[in-house]
Amino acid sequence: RYEELEYLKRRFEPPDGRFPRISYDEALEIAQRKGSKLSWGDDLDTPSERMISMEFETPFFVHRYPRQARAFYHMPDPKRPEVLLCADLLAPEGKGEIVGGGQRIHDYNLLLERIREFGLDPKKYTWYLDLRRYGTVPHSGFGLGVERTVAWIAGIRHIRDAIGFPRTPTRTIP
Repeated sequence: RYEELEYLKRRFEPPDGRFPRISYDEALEIAQRKGSKLSWGDDLDTPSERMISMEFETPFFVHRYPRQARAFYHMPDPKRPEVLLCADLLAPEGKGEIVGGGQRIHDYNLLLERIREFGLDPKKYTWYLDLRRYGTVPHSGFGLGVERTVAWIAGIRHIRDAIGFPRTPTRTIP
């Protein structure tokens, strides 16, 4: 509610939903220009995400990450197989990723190939492979980082202050 944000001395205008989109290649270029030592193929680390997000005033998408930078179940882009049909939504102000998602592999043989590409034992993924073996449709999935989203909206400096029951190495129960 606006009253609570006012109490936090936070002015927040809800985004209109038209988020800018940049490719991983463009994001990497921004990070390298700002001093990041990442190379093509590396996943964007937290410092690089912060550098990139300081260039934006609204959340923005980074899409088509390299295939080695994401989990085996992400679908390769048929037009450019070295990248995946996936995206992260990053918050501005250095808050980082708030949503991550992408198209999942629905083809059994491609999924098996990707599992092997990651050096994983296909036997340990029999149940997952069976979902494709017996038929599925093209589909996608995503995950929302609720605490990161709250931290961004409320202007909270550290994510642990946005978590109701934070866990630390010395605190594992509420």
